[in-house]
Amino acid sequence: MKKHINYPKKTMFQLVEDMAISYPKEPAYEFYNHKTTYEGFLNRIERAARSFIACGIRKDDAVTICLPNIPQALDCYYALNRIGATSNMVHPMSAKNEISFYLNISQSKMILTLDMFYEKVLAALDQVDHPVTILTARMQDELYNPFIKAGYIATQGRKFLKYPTRKEDELWTQFLKKGTTNIQLPEIVYDPSHTATILYSGGTSGLPKGVCLSDQNFNATALQAKEAIEVTLGVGNTMLSCMPVFHGFGLGINIHTVLISGACCILMPTFNGKSYAQMLAKKKPNFIAGVPTIFEALLHLKELDGVDLSFLKGMFCGGDSLSVELKKKVDQFLHEHHASIQVREGYGLTECVTASCLTPKDTYRENSIGLPFPDTEYCIVRPGTDEELPYGEEGEIILKGPSVMIGYLKNEEETKQTLRKLSDGAIWLYTGDLGSMDKDGYIYFKQRIKRMIVTNGYNVYPGQVENIIDSIPEVSYSCVIGVKDPRRMQKVKAYIVLKDGVAKSDAMKEKIMNELKAHVAAYALPKEIEFRNELPKTLVGKVAYRKLEEEANKEIEE
Repeated sequence: MKKHINYPKKTMFQLVEDMAISYPKEPAYEFYNHKTTYEGFLNRIERAARSFIACGIRKDDAVTICLPNIPQALDCYYALNRIGATSNMVHPMSAKNEISFYLNISQSKMILTLDMFYEKVLAALDQVDHPVTILTARMQDELYNPFIKAGYIATQGRKFLKYPTRKEDELWTQFLKKGTTNIQLPEIVYDPSHTATILYSGGTSGLPKGVCLSDQNFNATALQAKEAIEVTLGVGNTMLSCMPVFHGFGLGINIHTVLISGACCILMPTFNGKSYAQMLAKKKPNFIAGVPTIFEALLHLKELDGVDLSFLKGMFCGGDSLSVELKKKVDQFLHEHHASIQVREGYGLTECVTASCLTPKDTYRENSIGLPFPDTEYCIVRPGTDEELPYGEEGEIILKGPSVMIGYLKNEEETKQTLRKLSDGAIWLYTGDLGSMDKDGYIYFKQRIKRMIVTNGYNVYPGQVENIIDSIPEVSYSCVIGVKDPRRMQKVKAYIVLKDGVAKSDAMKEKIMNELKAHVAAYALPKEIEFRNELPKTLVGKVAYRKLEEEANKEIEE
């Protein structure tokens, strides 16, 4: 692996355009058996870009993309990049109030969403402080097989044909008609200080933080990942892209890294074990990347019994820690299915797009998350200080490199805490994670300093959920924890102390859940609520959440 890479001074769009010029007839992405070539993809991008120009979207304007992995998401993302606008990436399963927050903080002028989410997005606009146009995409518009299309419309699509309902909103297909060839596209300007994309990293308490990322951040991540995987990713290769576009891992690795390499993304809008197994067996992708829950699921799917997986060149795991036990099981599964690879663990965070460290192709050190990407340097410091610790000693993981974010959106205080200039003159990213480094440079992740629950690869911040529960008049206080779960890795559980005189009832649980549904995404909702008369406290009077975690996990083990 190279230690250093020459990074072109180009935008994300330009690197994809380079592939379209070099390999126009090669497939860029595939969706339900229909392939779009790089030449066709470029035409779609430029048409969407002209449509945005026709609607008054200009450089630095923000547009929210609230979509799963469907072609319209890719077309829109690179179209906005083509004109120097900012893509604000939002989970379609976000609660109404979260969508309002994302639109307000980014000052998005438009939002592109799927017809099935239109009603929720429209309701979210009640709390938005400026005008927003809703562009509505339909899944069936990208289904070219008549039987698949008819089946989708009959079972799902017909439910949403009445949307959009507001006169100022329009269908994506109608919007694209504005992108006539007489509309001039602006000159492309590469600016490493420009926020090309906003991704969200949940706040440890209160509101999520917008992570401002540049063209350089994404391009550097993609070029580094290409080098770090140590296997050729290029024309003729495919990636099963099921990690979502609103997630750094999905957008940075599953999409952008593939597209700047001339390879093909096989888009999966949703994940379920059966369809994933069928896609693996039928499409024979060369690369797959996902969270531990995906690979745990593979071990138990009868659809993969006897399937030859020798076509796999790389399997990458991120989003959460891969346990030693699960790695052994997955590696054995790969061996039994004739794949000559091992599952490789990456580590990173949204503040540097996604992965910045990866285990090598042919070696493995137990509990290690591998070696840093090219041009990325890791250091272990004593928590709360800038003091570098010796090899083997545990401290906070910090890193520097070209993928480190510009900063948090409209949050200077958090930016100062996370990005710090040290004595070498460089800006270092303080990860909030504990770990160590051995003398050969291998990194070992231990645990998070900040409270966080990872469920199905999504980050849940307990403080955010607790704030909502505690705002309910009948609640005295609460504590939200993560409990071990064989399918999700962790599930969310809430312990709640009610005010004197309030009955512990199912009706009270329902009221709490209804309040939560309005404010947090579905994946962050507690799977279990337990009422208690009191909760254990630390010596300084805070709720001892670690004790509750130990207690709950012990019950699971027993």
